[in-house]
Amino acid sequence: MKIYPNLYLTTIQEITIGLLMKNKIKALILDVDNTLIDYHKNLSEEVIQWSQKLQGQGIKMYILSNTNKEEKVKAVAKKLEIPYEMFAKKPFKKGFQKVQQILNIKPENIAVVGDQIFTDIIGGNRCNMFTILVDPVDKKDYWYTAWKRPIENKIKKKIVKGEIHVF
Repeated sequence: MKIYPNLYLTTIQEITIGLLMKNKIKALILDVDNTLIDYHKNLSEEVIQWSQKLQGQGIKMYILSNTNKEEKVKAVAKKLEIPYEMFAKKPFKKGFQKVQQILNIKPENIAVVGDQIFTDIIGGNRCNMFTILVDPVDKKDYWYTAWKRPIENKIKKKIVKGEIHVF
């Protein structure tokens, strides 16, 4: 099981068109909680502008979330003007593969972006997609995520931020 991302960044806004083109990425599968929004469901203006800019440059985006709270995901998707799937059961492959088929893009041309190694990164790696780990937007976590953070933090210490890794 591949637990390491191909790239580790501080924020989602560090993902640029140049970085995506260099790695032949045509689409992003995005996590919601603590990747796009904080614990209190706030979506920053910076994230909205980042999304609009990349979409304006031809990058497709799709939200894939494990949550079962549709109103939360729907609100983010609407603001970013992108489609979504929820209750994805990441790291299982099914949700990633469904989005890949909808986008009609090869897995190696899709990047999975998220704040959790045990859901987003492992799931994306299992589907042979490029994986980008970002630091959580907020220090506050839901209980079902908080217990994993100390383990993830030990793994993160082995990764150099900003460098492409092939594990």
